[in-house]
Amino acid sequence: MNVSGKKALVFGGTSGIGLAAARQLAALGANVVAVSRDPSRAGDVPKGITLEKCDVLDRDGLAKLFAAHAPFDILVAAATGGTRAVGKFLDMNIDGYKASFAKLWGYANIIQLGTPHLSEAGTIVLVSGSPARKSKPGQVAISSVGGAVEALARAVAPEIAPKRLNVVAPGTIDTPMSPLKGAEREEAYRKQTAKNLIPRAGTADEVAQGILFVIQNDFVTGTTVDVDGGWLLS
Repeated sequence: MNVSGKKALVFGGTSGIGLAAARQLAALGANVVAVSRDPSRAGDVPKGITLEKCDVLDRDGLAKLFAAHAPFDILVAAATGGTRAVGKFLDMNIDGYKASFAKLWGYANIIQLGTPHLSEAGTIVLVSGSPARKSKPGQVAISSVGGAVEALARAVAPEIAPKRLNVVAPGTIDTPMSPLKGAEREEAYRKQTAKNLIPRAGTADEVAQGILFVIQNDFVTGTTVDVDGGWLLS
């Protein structure tokens, strides 16, 4: 796919990985709509990006958004959907564990409601994460959700062909999602990635490059591309 002149909707597109993907798409000439619950987080955006407010769990709001911007060629889902439970499963508040699956329901809504408006050669990208296939201590919730997201993509890709559906799975990435600052932030990322083959946190732009790959390569569907610094081999 030559993305120049194509229309892209990027959910979670006003911060972190989603914003990086929106910027890279716009730099290549795509017309980008960056969608989130709080568009003000995007700050100043370059030409080619417009901002929209929508919650991926609001099916009525999503349906109206898709209808307003149809037709489009690219859907990127990088919205977390809600909170994440952490810690050991046996000690975990089960409601917190359930709430972690808001990401899955948001992605399901995007696929189900957005695909009918997607061009015949269109493509969808979901952002999962390395814990889906290699969970570290305390990551049972994010691992479960990521595994479900990747299974969803594999199951749905054959249904929507020739439209394409892929997943990009980041490892430890330095994004605004982490509340830590300064030296404390650097030390936390150092510890998290010390055993990776590439012992540092990745950047949002590096993950966005993976997203652009599965968008532009017309011969890739139903698969997961890892951008993890060697997390899975650590």
